[in-house]
Amino acid sequence: MRITISGPPGSGKTTIANSLAREYNLEVITGGLIFRRYAKSLGISLEELGKMAEKDPKIDMELDRYLLEEMRNKDNIIVESRLAGWLAYKNGIPAFKIFITADEETRVQRIIGSMRTREGESSSDVLKAMRTREKSESERYKKYYGADYNDLTIYDLIIDSTDLTTEQVLKVIKDALDIRQKTV
Repeated sequence: MRITISGPPGSGKTTIANSLAREYNLEVITGGLIFRRYAKSLGISLEELGKMAEKDPKIDMELDRYLLEEMRNKDNIIVESRLAGWLAYKNGIPAFKIFITADEETRVQRIIGSMRTREGESSSDVLKAMRTREKSESERYKKYYGADYNDLTIYDLIIDSTDLTTEQVLKVIKDALDIRQKTV
């Protein structure tokens, strides 16, 4: 089983990816974690790395090349990144593509709540940083790959997690996966 999980910051992607991985015994690759570790290794903030990536396509492309290789070479994997679904779609890699979203206020609160576990982020002006990051990434995805991040038609399942618990989101996904496995 190959699954991609995409969505904006704070939507619950990583939490869901890790929970699904435990449930189905799958490996998880988290693009955001790789990006954060890279920023930390350079001694810069996530926002600063984003600005560098706007000028140097190699930063994104190296990460995306790694994610693509993992998707191509492994069958029992969850790849969680904002672009994972598009990468699978554009490259003809069979995967169950999930998009998770939530309203902006909920996402900001989740990001603030996860600050203790996220590397390279502080709570100062989370909303501004989130909007800046989303705009930058969306522009880069369009420029580098011709991927319209706001076009959700490529996804097999779209979930608004605003008013759902992790368990409720997992149930929706597991039900969809069960249906898919019965029809494939």
